[in-house]
Amino acid sequence: MKKFLRRLLALLLTLIYRIELKGFDNYKKAGNRVLIVANHTSFLDPLLLWVFLPADITFAINTHISQRWWLKPFLGLSKVFPMDPTHPLSLKDLVHHLQKDTHTVIFPEGRITVTGSLMKIYDGTGMVADKSEAAILPIRISGGQYTHFSRLQGVVRLRFFPKITIELLPPTRISTPKTLKGKIRRKHSGNLLADVMTDMMFVTSHYRQTIFAALLEARKIHGGRHAIVEDLDRIPLTYDELIIRILLIGNILNELTELGENVGVLLPNSTKTLIVVLGLQLHGRVPAMMNYSIGSAGMKSACHLAQVKTVLSSRNFIDKAKLNEEIEQLNQQVNVIYLEDLAENISKSDKLKALLRCKTADWWYRHKQHNPDSPAVILFTSGSEGTPKGVVLSHANILANHKQLEARISFNAQDVVLNFLPMFHSFGFTVGTMLPILTGMTTMFYPTPLHYAVIPEIAYEIKATIMFGTNTFLAAYAKKAHPYDFYNMRYVVAGAEKLQENTRQVWTEKFGIRILEGYGATETTPITSVNTPMYYKAGTVGRFMPHMDYRLEAIEGIENAGRLHVSGPNIMLGYLLAANPGQLVPPESLYGKGWYDTGDIVNVDDEGYITIRGRSKRFAKVSGEMVSLTAVEQLAINAWPDAHHAAISLPDAKKGEQVILVTTKKQVSIGDLAAASPGVAAIMLPKKLIQVDAIPVMATGKTNYPAVTELADGKKA
Repeated sequence: MKKFLRRLLALLLTLIYRIELKGFDNYKKAGNRVLIVANHTSFLDPLLLWVFLPADITFAINTHISQRWWLKPFLGLSKVFPMDPTHPLSLKDLVHHLQKDTHTVIFPEGRITVTGSLMKIYDGTGMVADKSEAAILPIRISGGQYTHFSRLQGVVRLRFFPKITIELLPPTRISTPKTLKGKIRRKHSGNLLADVMTDMMFVTSHYRQTIFAALLEARKIHGGRHAIVEDLDRIPLTYDELIIRILLIGNILNELTELGENVGVLLPNSTKTLIVVLGLQLHGRVPAMMNYSIGSAGMKSACHLAQVKTVLSSRNFIDKAKLNEEIEQLNQQVNVIYLEDLAENISKSDKLKALLRCKTADWWYRHKQHNPDSPAVILFTSGSEGTPKGVVLSHANILANHKQLEARISFNAQDVVLNFLPMFHSFGFTVGTMLPILTGMTTMFYPTPLHYAVIPEIAYEIKATIMFGTNTFLAAYAKKAHPYDFYNMRYVVAGAEKLQENTRQVWTEKFGIRILEGYGATETTPITSVNTPMYYKAGTVGRFMPHMDYRLEAIEGIENAGRLHVSGPNIMLGYLLAANPGQLVPPESLYGKGWYDTGDIVNVDDEGYITIRGRSKRFAKVSGEMVSLTAVEQLAINAWPDAHHAAISLPDAKKGEQVILVTTKKQVSIGDLAAASPGVAAIMLPKKLIQVDAIPVMATGKTNYPAVTELADGKKA
């Protein structure tokens, strides 16, 4: 009777929810003593596992939940182990139960998700796996959160018959050091299980696709009429309206450019820029995001580096940003095309065709071949060394970083993101721009982060819930904002430069907001680690993203820290370097191909939190932008070749770090250096110039930079 009922339910559920089963060969691989851990999406989850898992299983269910009337008919059909995950004796009984070699299912969250993401993972479940020495079989259930049996009404768009997938991952085990005892051991095993769960959420996510495919997937989840983006024009665009515009501009750009061509994008934060970027990607073109703050020399170098022949811009933007001289210089090297001219050529028939293709995009785009590992964007590092480096990121790099972040932090379609970080910055492009539109969040684009009094007002007006920024900008907003401007804010995430303690304190005291500090680089797309509401430690930059590996290279003279090397699905495709313009150089470090040497000296504690101790590369971060100290010295050498110069960096309360040039040249100023360095952006000039009789050197004749730093710090004081 029970077998017949399971077969009948399996047929019925498969017809209704198009159940897809994956990885079921892992069930046998797990052995006989197995703790099955699954995420909890809806009230359907226990039924799904009972029906589709290949053998009889036991369900470990909270005692108070097992008493509910609607669950009792199901409990009569299966084996049940009532338990209290917070009670030590109950957990001990479960350990003894598992030691009898059973397959037992437990939902480590202890409740159905109310966020759409993983909830808190109870340490007790990790302790059970540790003490029983059972194999852990992770199971990802996806799709159930969109049914009316979930607890996400008003959070996501519920549907009657969404597709449900059940995926079994390879079995694993928790290995807790025997030296750990009591509560410390319990917490450690809980953290290990939480890592298993977050890794499961990432590995089973759909990141091996193109960004446009992910956009179509997001439209399917949230609906074509879901408003997704707006800018200062205050015209919200839905998914359907956004896709229509992408098709329109994409078709025009397809005629003007070639497959695989790198096309420069010189535009501000706006919906139009987003449309241009996605329109290029739609037809296999690679947007090269131009940093308009580095001056004409830097932009020309970037175009040469990436072999850019065409740059897309806007006359309106050029006039407002006062970039006419830069464009004039740039036009000597590349062909600048203005969006205003392209818009004039769009006919009514083009719009009708785009509308029809928008409605059928799920069909025709799926039947085209797309490589998720193809280049999606080129972002440029600072041009402070004369010529910038191009960082090439793939579609899979960007989407993987999104899914890594989603495995740790809950986002939903009710969130409103205020994005003022420029798209030529990796943080602004990947996290501030692409993450929201691909996860259903509404995004408000603001063209500059420098309007310190306006941005808090915008946040208040649009009821922003999420904001990404740097220490420099967050500190400035805190000074100008009313205490209630950020009343609706759920997350404020800081990156690109060190978060100063006074910034952290003022946001806590004035707004009641805990800033989540993260760490990364353009080369890691960009997030390597981040503090989260669930896993937070002040003074650190959080824990590594799921599915990332790291090595610490020992550095002579440094204890309890090392030079950080990382690998993972979010590591860039490679560099474009000045030595061979247009040629991709894949990442590689002493640990092998695919590894990226961050150049940062870090400590990783027993819980996996990263503390940055210093930078082995001679760079300063000024307002989130990398400035090469070697390049600053070279500017001084070019201007005054008969003198000795040393550039160092010191902390700056407003901009993170400041560059100080120590020189033996007398009676000169920063203005003189600027005059001798035409075309160099202001950020690449030192903030202060200190004149000395002699610069400290080592016995080898090399500059003694620690002594120079100490000297400059003393002079500064």
